[in-house]
Amino acid sequence: MTERRQRRRIRDQAQIHRSLSIVPSLFTIGNIFCGYYSVISTLRGNWDYAAILIGIGYILDGLDGRIARLTKTASDFGVQLDSLADVVTFGVAPAILAFSWGFSASEGIEGSVIKHVHQLGSVASFAFVVCGALRLARFNLQAKKPPEASSKRYFVGLPIPAAAGLIAAIVHFFKTPTLMIGSALLWALLILLLAFLMISTVRYSSFKEFDVKKAKPSLALFATAMLISLIIFYSEEVLLAMATIYVSSGLIGKLLQTVRRLLHGSLSPTSEPAHGNIKS
Repeated sequence: MTERRQRRRIRDQAQIHRSLSIVPSLFTIGNIFCGYYSVISTLRGNWDYAAILIGIGYILDGLDGRIARLTKTASDFGVQLDSLADVVTFGVAPAILAFSWGFSASEGIEGSVIKHVHQLGSVASFAFVVCGALRLARFNLQAKKPPEASSKRYFVGLPIPAAAGLIAAIVHFFKTPTLMIGSALLWALLILLLAFLMISTVRYSSFKEFDVKKAKPSLALFATAMLISLIIFYSEEVLLAMATIYVSSGLIGKLLQTVRRLLHGSLSPTSEPAHGNIKS
C-alpha cells in the first residue's frame, strides 16, 4: 500500500512538472505574438501601437526566464525558442518599425540626397537585424559556459531587448515622424550605433546579482510602485529616459575605463631613471 502511494506521488509530481513546463513557453509564444503584431501595426501605420507591443514583448521576455527558474522547468528547448522569439520581437519588428517611422514619411520628396538617406536607412535597419542575431548567438554560447568562467554582473555588448527598447521608446515619445532630411540621417546613424553596440565588447549591467532580500523590502516595494505609476501616467518621458540612460551607461563606463587607463599609463614610471635615481 505504501509503495503504491509512493508511485502515485511520483507519477503526480512528474505530471505536474510537465504541466508547469508549458507555462514559460506560453510567455515566449506571447512574446512572438507581440513581435508579429508589431510588424502588422507598423505596416498599417500604427507606429505608436507597434512600439507599445515591443514594450509588452520586453516584459514577457523577462517573465518567461524567471518563471522557468522558479518552477525549475528550464530546458534547452526553451532557450532556443526564447532566442527565436527575441529575433522576431527585438530584431525584425523594431527594424521594420525604425525604417517605416523614420523614412517612409519622406518618400514623396524628390532629390538625390533623400534617396541616399533612404538607402542608408535600409542598410542600417538590416544591420540592426543581423547584429541582433549575432548578439543572441554569442549570448547562447556564453550561457553554456560554466558559471565561474564568466561573470553574471555584466552583459558583453548591448542586449538586443535594450536596443529595441530605445527604438520603441523614441517612436512612442515622438509618435509622428518628421519630414526633415537631417532628422532621418540622425535616425539612421542611431540605428547603426545600436547595431554596433550589440556586437561590441562594451559591458552593460545585467542586474542579475541584485538581491531584493538584501535591500529593505518596504523600500523596494515603494520604488517599484512609484516606477509603475510614473510609467502609467508619464510613459513617454519615463520610458525614453530609462532606455537612454541604460544604453548610455555602457558608453560612459567604457569612456571612464579608457580615461583611467590613460591616466594610469601617464602616471606610471618610465624605463629611464630621472633626477638621480640611477642604480649602480
